Amino acid sequence: MTSRPGDATPLHPPAAARESLQGHYAGFASRFASFVVDLIVLTGIFMLVLAAINFAASIVTGKEIAFNRGNLWVVIAYLVWGFIYFAHFWGLNGRTAGEALFGVQVLTDEGGDVSFRRAALRTLAFPLSFVILGLGFLGILLGEQRRALHDVIAGTVVVYSWDARAARLRFLSRESSPGADRSARPALPGPPASPG
Repeated sequence: MTSRPGDATPLHPPAAARESLQGHYAGFASRFASFVVDLIVLTGIFMLVLAAINFAASIVTGKEIAFNRGNLWVVIAYLVWGFIYFAHFWGLNGRTAGEALFGVQVLTDEGGDVSFRRAALRTLAFPLSFVILGLGFLGILLGEQRRALHDVIAGTVVVYSWDARAARLRFLSRESSPGADRSARPALPGPPASPG
């Protein structure tokens, strides 16, 4: 078959786009970025709840409540809320909002779903990775399975659950492929042609 002038060449994504990271151990950058997103979500929800409590108190009593980081009960409430957030989502489906955004998931060493008990243990062990001058995270950079201290304690691993990099590279290669007609939309599959 010969190609006619003006025909679009078939799309062949680059080799890097055909390689999938799905199931590979997640690296430091993905895990750190997802943690930052989780902190933003966690803190945002907590501040909205404090604002709602303040609003309700001002309606009922006519006085506002002054919340600040110096109040011990505010710090304790934030830590309890953080524990509930991480333990709940890790136990529910193995990922928090940030991990879902960056395509990473927490699994057991054997590759199974994380139980609520294991998720709670991982959440309780998580601060230990920070306490030792951040050395608990060194395993993510140097270890074969990229496990932090809290992963080792809880018997968990963090893997890529979808391949955002390959999807992005395929998208970019589609936009930059030479000879591709950008105005033409892909044809939808229709009924098979009748013989004859």
